[in-house]
Amino acid sequence: MANTPRRVAILGGTRIPFARANGAYNEASNQDMLTAALKALVARFHLENQKIGEVAAGAVIKHSRDWNLARESTLGCGLHPETPAYDLQRACGTSLSAVAQLANRIALGEIDCAIAGGADSASDIPLGYGRKLQRAVLKVSRGRSFGEKLSTIGSVRLADLKPAPPSVGEPRTGLSMGQHCEEMAKEWQVSRREQDELALASHKNAAAAWKAGFFNDLVVPFGDLKWDNNVRGDTSLEKLASLRNAFDPSPAGTLSAGNSSPLTDGAACVRLAAEDWAASKKIPVQAYVTFTETAAVDFVGMAGPKEGMLMAPAYAVPRMLDRAGIKLQDFDIYEIHEAFAAQVLCTLKAWESAEYCRSRLNRNSPLGKIDRAKLNPKGSSVALGHPFAATGARIVATLAKQLAERGSGRGLISICAAGGMGVTAILER
Repeated sequence: MANTPRRVAILGGTRIPFARANGAYNEASNQDMLTAALKALVARFHLENQKIGEVAAGAVIKHSRDWNLARESTLGCGLHPETPAYDLQRACGTSLSAVAQLANRIALGEIDCAIAGGADSASDIPLGYGRKLQRAVLKVSRGRSFGEKLSTIGSVRLADLKPAPPSVGEPRTGLSMGQHCEEMAKEWQVSRREQDELALASHKNAAAAWKAGFFNDLVVPFGDLKWDNNVRGDTSLEKLASLRNAFDPSPAGTLSAGNSSPLTDGAACVRLAAEDWAASKKIPVQAYVTFTETAAVDFVGMAGPKEGMLMAPAYAVPRMLDRAGIKLQDFDIYEIHEAFAAQVLCTLKAWESAEYCRSRLNRNSPLGKIDRAKLNPKGSSVALGHPFAATGARIVATLAKQLAERGSGRGLISICAAGGMGVTAILER
């Protein structure tokens, strides 16, 4: 083990194009997509048949067959079969959590290099059935005679065969993430126009980045798709304003399909290494992971005042800033995941509020405003799409490349996640 923590470098990342659900990747599984992203990274860095320290990846929407997703994808991507791999899941923060965990192992000297990633399919969803059918199927499998099996099958009724698709609601509240965010938008008085303006900027920035070739070495074709198919560079405020409310049909509703991230299929991964190890291999470093932080909020009101379900990053970021000894304004780029445009805007307003920072974050003064020109300059999840577990790796690779192109700088990553959680990180060069 190293005597002092080693600097953790980001060497680069790859992903497949993100696709709207029930479209281009309708027949692709999590393993198909994650393996494709890993294969692209292996090819980019000439890692064929090489044994690396570890692969950590996950998916949020998983079939039982995906129980060992990271390892199976690793075995199929061209790395040496002795490369260890494991699954993890923290909703939308999954692959950023993988980056944090692997970075800690690298910093401690336990491994020299690693790959973090994630995949999710909103098209290939597992369907569940009622407990009665489940018990019947298990009883049939244990039956000792044909008659016993037949008797069990005969007890199944047509109603027992009705599938139950995965719930989109939070188990504690029954509300969807969009409904929770609608509550937040009302609390923080975030208007429809504000949300549509942020969504428009996301599409315009993403389209410009694609046109300029920024994603050419980050995104590899998969199937018939060569680029993210949700980006709408030709959209406008008028088009966005014409869309109906998605979660609250009343005049008070403000969230729409246009200012919310779409259900998306895709996969992404990023390569990490110790700085000294990368130098010994003469591998260029794009940026360094310097700080990470997680937080969770009481969005049910179990122990005190209820907090907005997607507000955890508002808590994680100031704690991380304190450890880093810097201010919110000390960043060149802000990569804030756009689960919903309203979530980003609520978080920014919270940091600007003296009362909120005092009462909720225990701070003597507000964190203040950010330069909005530095926010998601290559677009984010509203435009690019949001395959839940892949988003963190997508953002890390995108931010690291931007810092490498600048030659220096500091970037903030902020991701909200289901269950009232948030994952954040600082990258520097």
